[in-house]
Amino acid sequence: MPLKKTRSDDASPKIPLRRDGLPQSPLRRAPARKAERPVSVAAVDLGATSGRVILGTWSGERLALCEAHRFSNTYRELGPHAYWDIGTLWHEVRSGLLKAAARLPSGTKLASLGVDTWGCDHVLLDDTGRLVFPLHAYRDNRVQPALRALNRDRDSSARLYEATGIPNIFYNTSLQLAETLTRYPAISQLATRCLFLPDYFNFLLSGRAENELTIASTSQLLDVSENANWSPAALAQFGIPQHWFRPPVVPGAILGPVRAIPELRGTQVIAVPGHDTACAYDAMPTDGEGDLFLSSGTWSLVGFESPRPLLGPAAQKARISNERAGNGHFRPLTNIDGLFLLEQLMAEFADRPRNDKDWAALVNATAAQSETPSESRLRLNDGSFASPPSMRTAIDAQLSKRKLSLPRSLVGYARLIWDSLGQGHADSMRLFESLTGERFKRILMVGGGSKNRLLCQATADAARIPVLSFSLEGTAVGNLARQLIALGAVKDLSHFRQTLAAQLKTTTYTPHR
Repeated sequence: MPLKKTRSDDASPKIPLRRDGLPQSPLRRAPARKAERPVSVAAVDLGATSGRVILGTWSGERLALCEAHRFSNTYRELGPHAYWDIGTLWHEVRSGLLKAAARLPSGTKLASLGVDTWGCDHVLLDDTGRLVFPLHAYRDNRVQPALRALNRDRDSSARLYEATGIPNIFYNTSLQLAETLTRYPAISQLATRCLFLPDYFNFLLSGRAENELTIASTSQLLDVSENANWSPAALAQFGIPQHWFRPPVVPGAILGPVRAIPELRGTQVIAVPGHDTACAYDAMPTDGEGDLFLSSGTWSLVGFESPRPLLGPAAQKARISNERAGNGHFRPLTNIDGLFLLEQLMAEFADRPRNDKDWAALVNATAAQSETPSESRLRLNDGSFASPPSMRTAIDAQLSKRKLSLPRSLVGYARLIWDSLGQGHADSMRLFESLTGERFKRILMVGGGSKNRLLCQATADAARIPVLSFSLEGTAVGNLARQLIALGAVKDLSHFRQTLAAQLKTTTYTPHR
């Protein structure tokens, strides 16, 4: 699947705007139609610790979900660096899609599929579509020297934030690409295209090499203006060739039929929100203003929807990321350490939970422990938690430095982590309130953490507002929603959210104090 050069390889024209000011995709969309029969679509949802393929069938204003395939995912260390196993990921994606198609009734075809992943990580390709550089994982420490230098350069940091709305963070694509180009200058002659992970899987499936808007917005390279194009200032700052990128397409763009899997002939590949957090936001059954969104998983992502970015020195200092939503608007959010702390910690305990029964026992035992005093909770986003050889050692080091007692068991660490995350969620809420002057009325919570009653309650107690936890495969459902809208089976996102809300089992956690 060669990468054909077009005018946009040499220049990046602005994306045309619709009358409402949002970017218009240069790719076609399906004409609106009324769904007279069930429509089945597949969501490929890849996370940093696991991946899945979810089959969704929309019929009679209802969405039925079926998990066709689930698999573990992790980065692998090779020497001092960390890499993703892209070949294994592609194998699992292909296997999952075939399983999803096999679950359909005889004579029924998969109408479309969409791919979302975690942010920032990317591949570099040559003219033939071949990888020219290993796929590093964002937790690799290779960018740390450049990050420290950039943070010392306050003027450049301020200009970057004003241009992109993204603060300096170790996982940014900007820093990753800058390190690659600095260490291996010849890459600029070998590579002709940079694709983020969902873009790359879309390319493998359809043959179309496009950059999708929401995943592009995680990079610290996209302009924060409404035009939603690449920032010349940011590209120049990091020495990144502008021709590596195409003007971003908005979610809902139809890339074309699947070419890589003969059994899926006729299935359309749709560019859904490529960033899993944007998908999770789309799935939130919000009923208007006053809702704070929380996607709780490996990371805790706390934010809200806004037609405008949240900028300025205070936002930069608070490390507010102005990523894009599925509708082209903004998602001001904070990205704080999440359940990665517990995931990594458990590997060091022989009595860690191995099944649902074990998890229930851990939660019950943790509930019997006293709440962690506010002054003894972890200070999240400590750089030592990013990718430590031992998470237990990293946690103990912070507590010892603050002259605090150490937990004696996995139960003790679990209580500490869940209470600390709840406090972190509340702190993010109050940060947004102080910067916007708004007050949030409730927190809508999805993701793996939303299934943990102690974490939900800790968040409600610290925030002092209700937390609504939904029995919802958040990222996968948002992925499916954008496909159904693109196919014309669903009118728009507002209609989808209203319809979905009536189907969801919701648990409300009210503050205990």
